[in-house]
Amino acid sequence: MTTTIDAAPETRSFEADVAKLLHLMVHSVYSDKDVFLRELISNAADACEKLRYEGLSDPALLGDDGQPRITVTLDPDQRQLTIEDNGIGMSEAELGEALGTIARSGTKAFIERIAGAKDAEDSRLIGQFGVGFYSAFMVADRVDVTSRRAGSDQAAAWSSDGLGTYTIQATDISAAPPRGTRVLLHLKEDAAAYTERFTVERTIKAQSGHVPVPILLREKPDAEPQQIADGAALWTRPKAEISAEDYKDFYRTVGGQFDDPAITLHYRAEGRQEYTVLAFIPETKPYDLFDPDRSGRMKLYVRRVFITDEAQILPRYLRFVRGLVDSNDLPLNVSREMIQESPALAAIQKGVSGRVLSELEKLAANDADRYLGVWDNFGAVLKEGLYEDYARRETLLGLARFRSTSSEGGWRSLKDYVAGFKENQTAIYYATGPDLDRLASSPQLEGFRARGIEVLLLTDQIDSFWVTGGVDYDGKPFKSVTHGLADLGLIPLAEGEAPPSEASKEVAGFIDYVKSVLGDAVSDVRASDRLTESAACLVAPEHAMDRQLEKLLAGAGRLDAQARPVLEINPRHALIETLSAVDAAQTELREDAAHLLFDEARIADGELPVDPRAFSARLMRVLGRGLARSD
Repeated sequence: MTTTIDAAPETRSFEADVAKLLHLMVHSVYSDKDVFLRELISNAADACEKLRYEGLSDPALLGDDGQPRITVTLDPDQRQLTIEDNGIGMSEAELGEALGTIARSGTKAFIERIAGAKDAEDSRLIGQFGVGFYSAFMVADRVDVTSRRAGSDQAAAWSSDGLGTYTIQATDISAAPPRGTRVLLHLKEDAAAYTERFTVERTIKAQSGHVPVPILLREKPDAEPQQIADGAALWTRPKAEISAEDYKDFYRTVGGQFDDPAITLHYRAEGRQEYTVLAFIPETKPYDLFDPDRSGRMKLYVRRVFITDEAQILPRYLRFVRGLVDSNDLPLNVSREMIQESPALAAIQKGVSGRVLSELEKLAANDADRYLGVWDNFGAVLKEGLYEDYARRETLLGLARFRSTSSEGGWRSLKDYVAGFKENQTAIYYATGPDLDRLASSPQLEGFRARGIEVLLLTDQIDSFWVTGGVDYDGKPFKSVTHGLADLGLIPLAEGEAPPSEASKEVAGFIDYVKSVLGDAVSDVRASDRLTESAACLVAPEHAMDRQLEKLLAGAGRLDAQARPVLEINPRHALIETLSAVDAAQTELREDAAHLLFDEARIADGELPVDPRAFSARLMRVLGRGLARSD
């Protein structure tokens, strides 16, 4: 029975971020407007896949129309383009939620990027940030969406001109598709070409020819539709029949990316578990790579039926991989809850993860330059596995690349590092911090540099965590240059470096004095064998947490109290020798010097003085004495 709806449409405003986004879509000039068609077809295909999944448990949703399809209709006379699917459809509430807001994070970042983007990357950004529906306003003055959810006797209509508001209302089911969603674009004058068969068919075949849903094209509203894409699953075809362009097109569809894949992995696993994998590693970083809620983008199919994209087929540290797994062994009626407990899926997860890492190992061995491009983009994420995945730690350590103090520069593998060990060196030395340049000039590196010892410079936040987990490579432990005693005495100095002279009794006495003045501010004050140029530096006590990790945890509110640092003093530094000779009667000068040495060490470590006001007063007094003496 057809229901007549008399209610007037309700006008609503877009949420703030969507309004800004639409303004950019309407008023900016884009290098590739074809992107809108790809995005709308991708949305339609997703709706068909969702229905196919829900139909497994409720076949009545499919009714008498069980074959999914997408129909594109051209209307040159009215300058209109329609994309209609017979998928899951949306209710009135779902329409408002889906098209009035952007649920995925990153919208503000997208707006900031796209506002200043060059034409060459405009279309890449749209797909990269998951805001594809709104790209329709690049070519349309108005967009009308009519939808009827599968199994429902109600329909809803949504409409907007993209200028800040939209209307939404219940509508007659006679005006809606029997099931699914119809998107009607009222095209702008300069977009009239999207009513021409050649233009639309060429664009669809080039960009969306591999979606797993048949696509039909109708040249006029009353014409018979003709199939232009058969919906055949690319991953089921023999590799010999698939071109590089086919893979690239499918990658862009399944991955939501607009770059090229850096690595394509397509294989069929046989044995106890049979499944097909088609996976890609992107050429560029996804925008939400470090989003704390970011999960993987691998879709799970069972005998070509889409099940879920929430199965976590790959561990989180491989979340940049895009693609799908199609299993022959999981039951078609498997629920999302059962998936997480399935031994078959656990075997698939293990097999796919191992194969992805194996491909990375092959690339690193056979094409170092291409591999470094992948590491540049995703190395910080792969290193999360060193902290999370003990079973694959050895493989990940082999894949890891690092910046270091090596005169050769560039990325260094641990194999390269260990091959350059110095005489009596027993550990892999590293320094952690937020900035590469600051790390390279850190005073704690001076003694290592004097002995030609290479130090790894670790600047990713995850570095402060994985190195503290008892990791070793080839039996060699990792040791921080800012943690505990340096133990450099057994390693000979580099050629041309003069051996240090013994510290005098006066210097030893001054170091004891500094310790008494600083009191509880430090856990110890001691002579340093790691300093050659600087007067002082701070390090962590032997059994305490590394200082960079301590700062990260304290900044995140996950540390109640920080350990008192050790102040190391260079007993051979000219300033220290001069201060050691100051008459004990000059108490104020000696106390000021003790506190200034500590505060200067804090500043060199990227921290503020303990008491900035007191630091300033002490510095003024010392400068005043120096100027008075020079007079």
